[in-house]
Amino acid sequence: MKFKLIKMKSVNSTNDTAIKLIRKNQLRPTLISSIIQKKGRGTMGKKWISLRGNLFISIFFQVYNKGVNFKQFAILNAYLIKKIIAKYSKKKIDIKWPNDLLINNKKVCGILQEVIFYKKKQFLIIGIGINTNVSPLSNKLRSTSLKEMTKKKINNNIIINEIKKKYQRLLQDIKRYSFFDLKRKITGNK
Repeated sequence: MKFKLIKMKSVNSTNDTAIKLIRKNQLRPTLISSIIQKKGRGTMGKKWISLRGNLFISIFFQVYNKGVNFKQFAILNAYLIKKIIAKYSKKKIDIKWPNDLLINNKKVCGILQEVIFYKKKQFLIIGIGINTNVSPLSNKLRSTSLKEMTKKKINNNIIINEIKKKYQRLLQDIKRYSFFDLKRKITGNK
């Protein structure tokens, strides 16, 4: 199924926007992007530093299988995004569980996964923040950007379209494959 693409100029949080859309009965699988995110969120209530020029998106879709283990989705999310951004770095990208991607032990991406229920239906929301063009400065966290790796400005729209295609494919594959087969397919591991 094709994802609806919603591009916004400014939001508090793309995940919060996804929740509002679901509660307004906009239930079609959707990818939301925003140029500015004022109150980006990370796991366990942490703040995501959202600097203009970087990528802020949320994807949401209904999960039909009530027995889904959402920890498995967290694994797939990390591998999918790692695969997409790997072409921007000649250096190895490590996954720091449960939700960070690191290059040289510096954070380049964070993923926030949330599950909500609306009208007895279950929805998965996947928030993705990628430092594409700017590295946030923080005393608590070392970070990097894809631009630092390539020495070129990164076009966020290209990455958004790649993510959209990968998640459209994932939704199709979920119906056909077991989790282990999906993981093998995404990671390339036998």
